[in-house]
Amino acid sequence: MLLGDGSPTRHLRLLTGHSVQVSLIAMDADASLNNATGGPRPAEVQELQPPLLRRQVWLNCGDTTLAWAESWWNQDEAERNLSNREQPIWLSLTQGRSELFREVDGLALVTEPWLEDGFGEQGPFWSRHYRFFRQGKELTVIREVFSPALERWLGEAPRRPLHATS
Repeated sequence: MLLGDGSPTRHLRLLTGHSVQVSLIAMDADASLNNATGGPRPAEVQELQPPLLRRQVWLNCGDTTLAWAESWWNQDEAERNLSNREQPIWLSLTQGRSELFREVDGLALVTEPWLEDGFGEQGPFWSRHYRFFRQGKELTVIREVFSPALERWLGEAPRRPLHATS
């Protein structure tokens, strides 16, 4: 889930047998360098052409909240690519069968009380952020935080920082 370049929403659907429901939290202009909820935004957001739009969602399968995600977009690109704001981004971007490239830029463990409330689980939580490119141009930056509830399907995951081995 953390390093894959496939669609997390498709993976969630396949794992749980439930369709993914997107609960839109917010989709607003973003001019700040820090987020009230997610901490400092990924450095790669600076590569997007302003003005920027920030979208935040919860991803649910059945009665279980399995992920929280936020994404940053150039406002014009968001208008072109996110016509249905309650649809998973992957579905929006692949409707025309256009070619996309995903690059995972970072992994982290995060602990936030609001995530614990949203997941109904205690942290820390695994997180990743990545970029989508289309025709060599950066399209969006996405950060996802995954619920430990995924361990029901994937097996237990250690929740401690990764260390390089030699």
